[in-house]
Amino acid sequence: MKTNIYFFVLVFASVMSYGQQNAQFTQYMYNTININPAYAGSRGALSIFGLYRTQWVGLDGAPKTSCFSVNTPLNNSNLGLGVSLVNDKIGPTNENNFSVDISYTIHPSETLKLSFGFKATANLFNLDVNKLNPVEQSDPQFQNFNNVFKPNFGAGVYLHSDKGYVGLSVPNLAETNLYNDNDIAIYKSRINYYLIGGYVFDLGPDVQFKPSTLIKMVEGSPLQVDVSANFRILDKFVIGAAYRWDATFSAMAAFQISESLNIGYGYDLETTNLRNYNSGSHEIFLRFEIFKNNGNMTTPRFF
Repeated sequence: MKTNIYFFVLVFASVMSYGQQNAQFTQYMYNTININPAYAGSRGALSIFGLYRTQWVGLDGAPKTSCFSVNTPLNNSNLGLGVSLVNDKIGPTNENNFSVDISYTIHPSETLKLSFGFKATANLFNLDVNKLNPVEQSDPQFQNFNNVFKPNFGAGVYLHSDKGYVGLSVPNLAETNLYNDNDIAIYKSRINYYLIGGYVFDLGPDVQFKPSTLIKMVEGSPLQVDVSANFRILDKFVIGAAYRWDATFSAMAAFQISESLNIGYGYDLETTNLRNYNSGSHEIFLRFEIFKNNGNMTTPRFF
C-alpha cells in the first residue's frame, strides 16, 4: 500500500511539474517580487518578507512552500535590488530556488513609474527515491538526485503609480529537464508567463478597496486566473476574498501591527475533486520594512 501511495505521489509530482509549475501563492499581491523582478525596490524601503504555505492539508505528499525575500531601492537612485529563496517540497522532490533581482525605473509622467527587471536564478533539485520504496532497490533508474544544479534567468516590466499597477513577467525564460528517464523528461520545468494588475479605490476617509488579478499561462496547462478583492480599513486591517478559476475560493486577512510590521493569513478551499481528500490550504506571511523613503513609497501600501 505504501509503495502505491508513493508511486502516486511521484506521478502527482510529475503532473504538477506541467500544471502548477512555479510555486503558487494566494496572497500574490504581497509577494510580487517572487514572479516579477521589476518589482524590486518599488516600495521605497528595505522590505523583508517571509511566507509559508501548506497546500492540500491531509493529502500525503502535498506541496509545502517556504519563501523569503529582501528588496530595496539603491541609494535613492533608479536602481532596485532584491534577493529571494523559495523552497518547494512536493512528495519525494525538494527544490530550492535562489534568485537575485535587479530593476531600473524611469518616470514617464509625474505620477507613473515604469520599471524593468532582470532575474537570475540558481535551481537545486533533489529527488529522494527512498520515499518511493521501489521493489528493486538496485534498479539504476531509481537513484537519488541530490542538488542537481540548473541556472535560469527571467525578466519583467512593472508600471505603477500610487493607485494602481500592472506587470508582465517571465521569471524563468529557459526550460529545464530536472529528471530524465531514458532521455525522456519526466520532471520538466516549463516557461511561466505572468500578468498582474490592481487598482486602489477610496471608498471613504478610512476605507480603501483594491480589486486585483493574476493571470498565469504555462504551455500544456489551462490558463490560470486569480481574482481578488481586498478592503483596507483604518490603515490597519485588510480583509478580502479571492477565486482561482475552477480551483479554489480563498479568504484573506492582514493586520498592520506597526508602521514597519505587517502580518497576513490566507485560507483556500478547493472546488475540484481534490476537496474530498484534503481540508484546504493555509498561508501566512510576515513583512518588515525599514529605511523608508516616503517620496518613493507606494501609497496606499496595498502593493
